[in-house]
Amino acid sequence: MKRLTGILLIVISAASFGTLAIFGRYAYAEGMDTFTVLFLRFGLSASFMTLALFLRREPFPRGRVLAQLLGMGGIGYAGQSFLYMTAIKYASAGLVALLLYLYPFFVAVLSMVFLNEKLTRVKVIALILALCGAALTVGPVSGQMLGALMAITAALVYSIYIIVGADVTRHVSAVQSSTVIFASAGLVYGALTFVNGANFPPSSAGWLTILGIVFISTIIPVATFLMGLERVGPTNAAMLSTVEPVVTVLLAAWLFGDKLEPVVLIGGALILAAVILLTRAELGTESGEQPGV
Repeated sequence: MKRLTGILLIVISAASFGTLAIFGRYAYAEGMDTFTVLFLRFGLSASFMTLALFLRREPFPRGRVLAQLLGMGGIGYAGQSFLYMTAIKYASAGLVALLLYLYPFFVAVLSMVFLNEKLTRVKVIALILALCGAALTVGPVSGQMLGALMAITAALVYSIYIIVGADVTRHVSAVQSSTVIFASAGLVYGALTFVNGANFPPSSAGWLTILGIVFISTIIPVATFLMGLERVGPTNAAMLSTVEPVVTVLLAAWLFGDKLEPVVLIGGALILAAVILLTRAELGTESGEQPGV
């Protein structure tokens, strides 16, 4: 039951993260800039999570765990966001998204090196299916080398974030870790917003968009990801997260009329196949069956 719960939490996280690009479109249409959006996203998220921490009477993290969480937010989360958003300036969004989804591969390698995690045959097959599916879903096209390198670096940074998070989640709750991660990322983007000038939402629709980003695209996915990460491990969490681009593409087609090409549907089917394969293997492991090796 623990693994099934973890799988469901990661899928919920990926689906919620998939709404970020949608809300981002609405935010930019309201005249907001990237730094302001990310400052409001993390700053408000940190405020709500601090309140939750107080109501749950959980202590604020300290010592080594606090330092790790500050690094995850201020360096990992903020750094990955900056690299991703900057990469889009130099290469197509499709190429950048594809290269970002190299992170399951990076996570698998880092897990073997630093966490002594075994890469089973089932995981290898699921990883290949997920990566191929992500590639077809985002529809990559050519772009400049600088943008491509930034996207690959963003994937590596996010992979390290996941590996560090796999250790941290053993010592603190999702509420504790999320609070610090959001606060440290918010401080980074708060400083950048102060330097570059703020462009706050000019209308109630803009503020509703920000609230959507805060709750649906940030608090829910990060909290559920950290809870799921502790249950299924970093490699499985990374592979299950490839559901995200499928959600983004489907929402874009529904809300903005973006055309769903056959290749996108094939990519989504491959990702779904990877998720089902991995889920069956994990549930089999939990029930005492031997997974493929």
